[in-house]
Amino acid sequence: MLDPECVRTLLAVVDEGTFDAAAKALHVTPSAVSQRVKQLEQRTGRVLLVRSKPARLTDSGVVVARYGRQQALLDRDAREALGLVEDPTPIPVAVNADSLSTWFRRAVKELAGDEGLVLAVRREDQDHTTDLLRQGLVVAAVTSSPRPVQGCRAFRLGSIRYHAVAARAFARRWADRPLHEAPVVVFDAKDDLQDAFCRGLTGRDASARRHHLPDGHVFEDAVAAGAGWALLTEHQVRRHRGLVRLAPDRPVDVPLHWQQWKLDSPPLARVAAAVFRAAAAELH
Repeated sequence: MLDPECVRTLLAVVDEGTFDAAAKALHVTPSAVSQRVKQLEQRTGRVLLVRSKPARLTDSGVVVARYGRQQALLDRDAREALGLVEDPTPIPVAVNADSLSTWFRRAVKELAGDEGLVLAVRREDQDHTTDLLRQGLVVAAVTSSPRPVQGCRAFRLGSIRYHAVAARAFARRWADRPLHEAPVVVFDAKDDLQDAFCRGLTGRDASARRHHLPDGHVFEDAVAAGAGWALLTEHQVRRHRGLVRLAPDRPVDVPLHWQQWKLDSPPLARVAAAVFRAAAAELH
């Protein structure tokens, strides 16, 4: 058996990023945190943490972390059913930025009246949210991958539709030149959407003249102001007047899936139900 206190400490180090921060969160000394992690590594016979900043789980650490979060959720569900806890159950999920700023908001609004749970959302690109599932950092995720992560179930949600757009003045200024030469706006280094679209249209990646703006509203505002072109969702396009669709006959549909741990957890089931209803109402 793995010591629950040691497993909880390992999770705290991963969530907080360092031994010192984990010690503050657990109200113990950094030495106690270090001793508990070492004890867990001795018990398993494996190195569980890469002592970097932030601390990272090894492959063996991922297994232990996933086990710890599953046990914590099941334990909390049981205590809640018995009336032994008053605090709501935290449900950590990973969601991509475009979903967060559009259709996922409907699910958040629905769950706002559920006093039995609280959402802990981690923002990540839809091509990388499964990494957080594998690491045991979240119990569910909106992802572009239909292949279930080990220990998870996958459900298709629908597709989020994008259009290549730019401000009217920007579109006129660059109308006579190929798209891959025009300045572009991207969310961050993981955002390949614009490059993929440009490759399909011109055979080249989007321009190296790019703005990295990892905030949904700032991203939209930059495109609307004429900083560059980008792919925006239909929701985002409707929010800004004066945007021109650069390729009206070539929308991009990105399939989305919901993956969650195979756990019989009522709070997690309620979150999933709200997500499914939001996706059915908003996605293609």
